[in-house]
Amino acid sequence: MKVAEALSAEGKLTRVSSTDRVTKAILFRTPGGRHLAVEINDVKSRGFAKQVKIVFENAPSGEALDWKAIAASLGITISDRQFKSSAYTLKGANLEPGRQMSAYIQDQATLERLVDWYASAEGTADATTALDRAAVEAAMDIYDNLGAEGFAARYPQFQDSRQYWVRPSRPRAFSRYPSKPVAAIAAGAHTLGGGWSKRYTAASLLHNAGYIIVDADDRPEPVPAEQYPYLITGAERVRACALTNHIAPARDRGDVDVTIVAGKLHDEIGMKQAWANVCQALRGPKFQHYAAVPPPREVGPEASTTTTFTYDLDQRATKQMTQSPRTAMNQILYGPPGTGKTFATAAVAVGLCLDIPTSDPLFAEDRRDELMAQYRRLADDGRIEFITFHQSYAYEDFVEGLRPTTDPADPLGESTEATGPAAGSAGFRLRSEDGIFKRICERARLDGGDQPGDRLDRQRPVFKIALGRRGIEEDRITLGLDEGLIHLGWGGDIDWSDERFDSFEEIRREWQEMKDADATGKDPNIEMTYSFRSAMQPGDYVALSDGRDTVRAFGRVTGEYYYDASAPFHPHRRKVDWIWQNADGVERARFYASYFRRHSVYQLRPTTIDWDGLESIVLGEDASRPVSGARPYVLVIDEINRANISKVFGELITLLEPDKRLGELNELKVRLPYSGAVFGVPANLHIVGTMNTADRSIALLDTALRRRFEFRELMPRADLLGTVEGIDLSALLSTINGRIEYLFDREHQIGHAYFINCKTRSDVVDVMRHKVIPLLAEYFYEDWNKVAAVLGDADEGDADRKGGFLQRKQLATPAGMGGEGEATPRFRWTVLDDFDFGGLQRK
Repeated sequence: MKVAEALSAEGKLTRVSSTDRVTKAILFRTPGGRHLAVEINDVKSRGFAKQVKIVFENAPSGEALDWKAIAASLGITISDRQFKSSAYTLKGANLEPGRQMSAYIQDQATLERLVDWYASAEGTADATTALDRAAVEAAMDIYDNLGAEGFAARYPQFQDSRQYWVRPSRPRAFSRYPSKPVAAIAAGAHTLGGGWSKRYTAASLLHNAGYIIVDADDRPEPVPAEQYPYLITGAERVRACALTNHIAPARDRGDVDVTIVAGKLHDEIGMKQAWANVCQALRGPKFQHYAAVPPPREVGPEASTTTTFTYDLDQRATKQMTQSPRTAMNQILYGPPGTGKTFATAAVAVGLCLDIPTSDPLFAEDRRDELMAQYRRLADDGRIEFITFHQSYAYEDFVEGLRPTTDPADPLGESTEATGPAAGSAGFRLRSEDGIFKRICERARLDGGDQPGDRLDRQRPVFKIALGRRGIEEDRITLGLDEGLIHLGWGGDIDWSDERFDSFEEIRREWQEMKDADATGKDPNIEMTYSFRSAMQPGDYVALSDGRDTVRAFGRVTGEYYYDASAPFHPHRRKVDWIWQNADGVERARFYASYFRRHSVYQLRPTTIDWDGLESIVLGEDASRPVSGARPYVLVIDEINRANISKVFGELITLLEPDKRLGELNELKVRLPYSGAVFGVPANLHIVGTMNTADRSIALLDTALRRRFEFRELMPRADLLGTVEGIDLSALLSTINGRIEYLFDREHQIGHAYFINCKTRSDVVDVMRHKVIPLLAEYFYEDWNKVAAVLGDADEGDADRKGGFLQRKQLATPAGMGGEGEATPRFRWTVLDDFDFGGLQRK
């Protein structure tokens, strides 16, 4: 013990156990977080007259240390016999049975050398060198369940990840996870080194298991394979990533087959223009043996970004199955006013989007603010949309319709007369405009789950660019494709970098002053310089044309305009990341109905671009189909029964059925009447409506709608109300509703939400005066005798009467309306200034 205390004084050990413990299981920790326990069996001997047992962590970094070698070197006895002690489980000691290695020490020098070795020793070469995917996924499950803050509290030994993150192999709550704790938990280690520097550090282990290491912005980290040769590369890396991120998740879902797009896998890994290598690895027999799959069905060019490989999966090899995706929900919440239908739709929408059950703590009564914060976040993200139907609402508002616009028919000047920014035109024209239903359907259909980068940004402009004439200026085209740039010859030898040239007029003025005083805005030196220099922005797309009918490459602009005075040709340049290339080219008509103009560069008309067709070229044939990991979306339709449903949904009413959704067994699509687009409803879109039964009976609802929706009744909950300053609100509401049901029907009751926020008597009075009594008057068509009956202020007589809420005074019979006792008594009803709730407290 004296030696251990001396090492503690030197900073080589930190005592974990209290000072009260002096003989058994005295815990210490090295600066690196490794634990050991000192066992002194002879209380009378505190030195080394007799052996002292030291219990160590067998594998403190995830792999067993070379205990045999150190035992031989120090001449000590070791034992893997496991001992039980409650102290071994305290404070994260990691010394539970099954994780121990004991050494028996007889002198001080040996103990010092052993502790020094233990503090920094690496695992043996024959230790486990690979992580099991199931263990990694289980570690990510822990992170999902605890959240970032809860995880940090549970595992304080891990600091916040700053550089190395790991991308999950299937859609999860987070797009990236801290690599060090995930790898350590998967390896069963208390802690683990990060980075690539050793074979058994976190990034190395996860990388070699086929996972993708990314930075804090979810971009693949460069793999230092030349510096660290134990990191897998090339075809071996392609095979590992394909199995971990595509084959294995498909087996988890129970899919019968899985398709891998070469370009997508290429970009996920972070490779550079190595599509041929990816294709070769995916079609080779080594991958078939490695992943236990038959030869794939191959579609597309032999070695291209869009080459696809489809593998049939033997489901007998499935190791784990996940729950099948939730069936699309069409649900209507109906009930009297004030029963919390609107709030209930928020809870349903959040539950569907987050895929959590109604038993989740988030739906507890005391977490209403937190639930609504989640609702607002999801709405801001575009995953929840809210709309209220009304009597004049129509198909043209909901799906798509024609709207007048004064924009020119060719807004981007795609006719031969075009010049720079288009000039306005007189009059107006009609243009197809999407409604809320079509917009959220498209968002849901195109959702990429946790891999949003797999889609093109459909809000971005697309520019047609020509780099040279095929066969004549092939070197110029090749330069652009190989060097990742686009270049323009128009614009002369003027450097257009100055900020003032953001303006079309400034470009025109400069060209006229420096080159051609008679030039107009139609001069290609002006028009195309503006398109290339000013209209085009980083993030926009470019389609490399090959004549008027063929596109050869497609890329994303990554850099600002720059002038290269040393360039042998075309000094006006920008950097581009080519997403797709095909030397043979594909037909322009697959994504753009109009011929390419002969201009070197111009922006394509957005309304003419077929984005689905474009994605099928650039990303693969199935790129625009809903992905299995697409996140849920919810459309909330308030007061759904107030509109003419047949008029609003039109032919789309059939497409709402779950089995008619996109990707389902009986998938249906229709061609929309105004835009001509082919349209379907995605399976990940849920529709939740509300219906006020006091406004319109459920029995009168459109039969076609009733057949396609589930109905959930929400009735008044008097039990949710308490007593406020002596007023029993539960009894009050129950009494009112019992009388309404007797006099009218159950669908016109008063909901508990009217009173749920009442804190004082004044609050209750205000609700009764301004909400309940006017609503009762509306229900009974100003028959105040029935209103009085509900409030407990009615009687059988004709005399004046002052009740708890209303005062009744008989009106004098006008002359000529009958003699005394002959005319029907009529009354003036007045709402009292002060209320007496006694008549509503008796059930």
